Amino acid sequence: MATKKQITIIDNTAKKVLGITTKANDLALSTTEKVFNKSFELTEKGIGLSSKIVKKGLKVSAKNQDMVFDTLDTVKAKASKYLPKFK
Repeated sequence: MATKKQITIIDNTAKKVLGITTKANDLALSTTEKVFNKSFELTEKGIGLSSKIVKKGLKVSAKNQDMVFDTLDTVKAKASKYLPKFK
């Protein structure tokens, strides 16, 4: 009879441990999923921000390039107008 009680106690303890382990596993999976989703969300926001910054940078670069070429055209026009006079 003593062995049946011991087996029953062991079985009950094993079931409790299995239940606690299952709950801990579920909690770990849930937490991991939340962390992954938040990380993914923040990464998407970061990529969107980076895209906006690159687009603005390209617009500024295009404006600067236009200014440089306009200046070069002005210098070329003045040079072609006045240089032949010095020859």
